[in-house]
Amino acid sequence: MTAQPEHHAAVPPMRTLAELRAALRVWGFPGDLESFERELADADLDDLTRVRGIVQAYRHRVMLRCDPQAMAALMRSTADVAFELGQKVAEGNAR
Repeated sequence: MTAQPEHHAAVPPMRTLAELRAALRVWGFPGDLESFERELADADLDDLTRVRGIVQAYRHRVMLRCDPQAMAALMRSTADVAFELGQKVAEGNAR
């Protein structure tokens, strides 16, 4: 069993499609609920692997919104990330 990330905000229940829809309404990124409904409508419901993949992807998006560290990482500017990567590459080359 793998360790699950610790979430600081309460993660809403998402055991059913109705609960996932409710969570997306409150915690989803803008347009997530509409995208979820569109992807689900376009999926072959007999393809359980595809349906599970859609559900897992949107559950993960809600979980990201509930994690302050994940949101802070998403809010970083491209320049900030590029600078940090440049520093790490320079440190690796100095070894």
